[in-house]
Amino acid sequence: MKSVKILVCLALFTVTISNAFGQKQFSNCAAAFVNSKMVVNDYSPTGHCEIAKSASGELSVQTANLSSDSGVPTGKIGFKIAIRDGNTKTLIAFSDKTYKQLDIKTVLAKCKPGDAIVLLTTNDEYALPHNEILVK
Repeated sequence: MKSVKILVCLALFTVTISNAFGQKQFSNCAAAFVNSKMVVNDYSPTGHCEIAKSASGELSVQTANLSSDSGVPTGKIGFKIAIRDGNTKTLIAFSDKTYKQLDIKTVLAKCKPGDAIVLLTTNDEYALPHNEILVK
């Protein structure tokens, strides 16, 4: 019985320590932009991102001032890109590079309709809740 109590205490201690040191709270909101237009249709839990295969412009991830009808970019942050295959849902790295911006046509050239562009922040200070962009 004593060993069970020790194991339970050890488990609780481990969980507490890992939570205290392993997690950082997101302190800034970010969104995907093409040029200065936010890609997500609504920065809310029900918002979604879509982009036409023929789109053009500079893709970036930026912090944003959010208003009731749009988001205004306030600063570019580093991000990486993966592509989720529409058929198999396999996630494929686009590149090992970290970007602040790049031509969206470069990414779309490797996509087909139904695929998704997945954006990954490189700093856990930034929350990016709408990180998947469906290619139409």
